[in-house]
Amino acid sequence: MKNILKFLTPCPLKPLLPLLVYLPGMDGSGELIKLQLPELSVLYDIRCLSIPLDDFTDWNELVEILAKLICNERKLLPSRPMILCGESFGGCLALKLAAHYPDLCDRLILINPASSFRRRPFLGWGASVSHWLPNSLYHLSTFALIPLLIESRRVNSDSRQSLLKAMQSVRSSSAIWRLSLLSRFVLEHLPLHQIKNPVLVLASGADRLLPSIEEANKLINYLPNAKMVILPSSGHACLLETEISLKNILVNEKSFMNLGFSSISSVIE
Repeated sequence: MKNILKFLTPCPLKPLLPLLVYLPGMDGSGELIKLQLPELSVLYDIRCLSIPLDDFTDWNELVEILAKLICNERKLLPSRPMILCGESFGGCLALKLAAHYPDLCDRLILINPASSFRRRPFLGWGASVSHWLPNSLYHLSTFALIPLLIESRRVNSDSRQSLLKAMQSVRSSSAIWRLSLLSRFVLEHLPLHQIKNPVLVLASGADRLLPSIEEANKLINYLPNAKMVILPSSGHACLLETEISLKNILVNEKSFMNLGFSSISSVIE
């Protein structure tokens, strides 16, 4: 049977709570939010998108499949709020979905979205080199990416191993395909003015992979109802850090939880 995109239910179902849909980064596994789940599951009924290891779906089809998955979830309880949360690669997918289907989600969370990828030519060069590596060498090369993805002193050994395992689970051909999608992602080509619901953009100050704070500033200028929260000491994969609590960030953003806020910035220490 062919692998397909699907939602995982990593926590017991809680249909009376708001629905939170997490869209993962390049690994596509949905596994790297696990550290946050015990706290988040107190507030939300959680789904994680799982993208197959050998997936070569283009942006348009990814958006259509995701829209259908969300519609199926919302049919069960149409009145409950739905929060879409996209991290890195998943942040780009979240932006595309919210721009083209603005009524599908009530709130949008973007965590170090990779929408600036095409402005980092060296990442594209790395993808070109990876194309010629056999899988064994490709897996070995993932070790070199770890310092770009995490702030080591803030990530424990278990989370570091989970990240490495998730990265190595993706075949080199699939990783190259997803990098090519990012290289073709152009923020300015999206109808961002259609995203009128509240958007929270989390930006890591110690992101060595992408200019996340610069990109967050750009996003809140494009989106009519967006706010940025800076994580000054965090790396790109900030949800793996023991000091970061996504649940606490959302609880502190009461105006976000209640819908509607002005475009201002705050800093989480």
